[in-house]
Amino acid sequence: MNHDQSHQAFSKKIRPAPLDGGFAMKDYWVWCGSVIAGPDGRFHMYASRWSMSLAFRPHWLTNSEIVHAVSATPQGPYEYVQTILPPRGEEYWDGRMTHNPSVCYRDGQYLLYYTGTTYSGPTPTPDNPLDWESPAVWEARGNQRVGVAIASDPNGPWQRMDKPILMPRPNHWDSLMTTNPAPCVCRDGSILLIYKSAGAVGEDQYNLRFGIASADTPLGPYTRLQDDPIFNLNANIEDPFVWESQPGRYEMIMKVINANITGESGCGLHAVSTNGMDWQLSDPPQAYSRKVQWEDQSVTIQHNFERPQLLLENGKPTHLFAATSVLQNGREELERTWNMVVPLKS
Repeated sequence: MNHDQSHQAFSKKIRPAPLDGGFAMKDYWVWCGSVIAGPDGRFHMYASRWSMSLAFRPHWLTNSEIVHAVSATPQGPYEYVQTILPPRGEEYWDGRMTHNPSVCYRDGQYLLYYTGTTYSGPTPTPDNPLDWESPAVWEARGNQRVGVAIASDPNGPWQRMDKPILMPRPNHWDSLMTTNPAPCVCRDGSILLIYKSAGAVGEDQYNLRFGIASADTPLGPYTRLQDDPIFNLNANIEDPFVWESQPGRYEMIMKVINANITGESGCGLHAVSTNGMDWQLSDPPQAYSRKVQWEDQSVTIQHNFERPQLLLENGKPTHLFAATSVLQNGREELERTWNMVVPLKS
């Protein structure tokens, strides 16, 4: 694969992270933080959460809901305001779970792209939890779809749609689901949408790749721009974020699960494109590490550092937000999760 060397490495933009920044909630797993500046002078984060009375996995698939939090500054700390995409019934495509928020602005409207799902049976509780063998978990995974909610103000109210905007394709590489929406409002007003999917059969269910679609308006219709995945990396990737940094230049950051590209598993990759369809990994390809330097000069290796989202100002990234976690002492169980923030050099 060709590599792009025409930019300052994204990893060089990383600055020390504030210790008290980001968004956390007592008694909740918090994930997926996407931030936009509002006309009220505040910064609005849309995140996902679910109760810590249930195990982190697999209950994000069954119990997650999208919430709104605000801060006077980009770095936070953010304070919970309200739940904006709660459960609304098994009969809706997103009626049992909402996750993966990614917010953008277009022509007087705030667009909140997200993943939703539905499944049959009771909602998991501490007395009736699920595990990866539970049929409801696999039903919820396979029913994941990408959709969009729309508001005229970042405080809402948010209008949810009766149908998702992008469906899986039977007998294709993306036949299982559509998730991880990464919208980019292009300069002509069209929407470029990167999404994650996998096959529906056998080992293909674990082969995570990206597709690409576009639409003239937020509600679509969305048309896939190519049949095949946009990368062939011999690695599993997820959590894309894409932006048009200047006319004719698109950039993307994403999480790579495997260590074979950079030597570090769970870190970030950076890629560029001149048209939004044909992408090259940058050289060096690594966008960020799970190794974090904090403002007090301490350094930690986070167990997770994913769902990367950028706060953009005039097309330039100013802050990186990531879902992060730490483990319990001496155990492979998560102790807590939150959305952290990393200021970026201009």
